[in-house]
Amino acid sequence: QVQLVESGGGLVQPGGSLRLSCAASGSIFSIYAMGWYRQAPGKQRESVATITSGGVTNYADSVKGRFTISRDNAKNTVSLQMNSLKPEDTAVYYCNADLTTATMRHINYWGQGTQVTVSS
Repeated sequence: QVQLVESGGGLVQPGGSLRLSCAASGSIFSIYAMGWYRQAPGKQRESVATITSGGVTNYADSVKGRFTISRDNAKNTVSLQMNSLKPEDTAVYYCNADLTTATMRHINYWGQGTQVTVSS
């Protein structure tokens, strides 16, 4: 059994900051990539930022220079620091992990999502 628990969403004014965190727990052997995705109403889910176990990061063009993803491999956590937030960043943000379980099953796992609303 694997769980991804997200925290840190909320309401913020344009130009403000939020930090999202995600902790993976359960029968995990190793985690390869972790990342954050988002889905706005009426739109498809899109990748925001990803990070490999080696620290290689990838960002959507729309968030480059504003968002920073980081990861603690020892604690199986990933965070997303979001600065200079814009109304178009409003969405449900989902944590994702590409991992191998203790029983050597390779799965791609999603968190339950956390709402981020940017509005004045």
